[in-house]
Amino acid sequence: MIKMLPFAVVAAVLAGPVSAQQAYAGYQLGPDDSVQVVVYGQSEFNVTTRVKADGTIVMPLIGTVKAQGETNITLARLITDKLVAGGFLKQPLVNVEIGAYVSRTVNVAGNVTSPGIFPLDRPYHVLEILLKAGWVRADGANFVYLRRAGQPEQRLEIEQLVRTSGASTEPALAPGDTLFVPPAETFFIYGQINAPGMKNILPGMTIRQAIALAGGVTASGKADKVGLVRGSGKEIDADPSQKVQNGDVIVIKERLF
Repeated sequence: MIKMLPFAVVAAVLAGPVSAQQAYAGYQLGPDDSVQVVVYGQSEFNVTTRVKADGTIVMPLIGTVKAQGETNITLARLITDKLVAGGFLKQPLVNVEIGAYVSRTVNVAGNVTSPGIFPLDRPYHVLEILLKAGWVRADGANFVYLRRAGQPEQRLEIEQLVRTSGASTEPALAPGDTLFVPPAETFFIYGQINAPGMKNILPGMTIRQAIALAGGVTASGKADKVGLVRGSGKEIDADPSQKVQNGDVIVIKERLF
């Protein structure tokens, strides 16, 4: 149900990490990011350039300037100081804008609308990046894997993330992270059921809820007479309160008159 209500998710996300964003100092530049430097009234100093592999940029007259680790604000101050110290200008007005965010990105893959590489141009949490990727497709799972170099893979339940959005426990993304949404976990249901076939498993779904999702039993079926095939095992009688697992085959048997 969560996947079908993206606007509710948006509201939850926007209500969340405001305090974290207020404390954000700004995007830290790194190699391959591009910047535009403008010195107002002094066009000879204006430049659009890329941060080199060694973390520097080259400015007219003042030469090499370290950009890596700086924000657009601190880099503008650094350039201002160099212009004054070099005797080029007395009170320069310098502005730096970031043109392309390349050095700090996350990858989103799997069953989302628009998988790809997304810049961390500000602090992001998992739900926000999923929204930027167009949200989870109807055939996507109700959970997402967070993969981070040097750490075990984390499975994050989307419904839980929505409920706790903005809490300190919600994972903040780091450069190089990958979010992977696998295909939805599914089950099969057939027999005396109104809408047989393959269905997606919802969080915490029981066999009784699976029967309801499939339109309920037919007039000749019986909701408490259910067979279950799990894995490579044989069909067994199932309790309708049992949780459904990925790949389960549920058989609704005929009522005996």
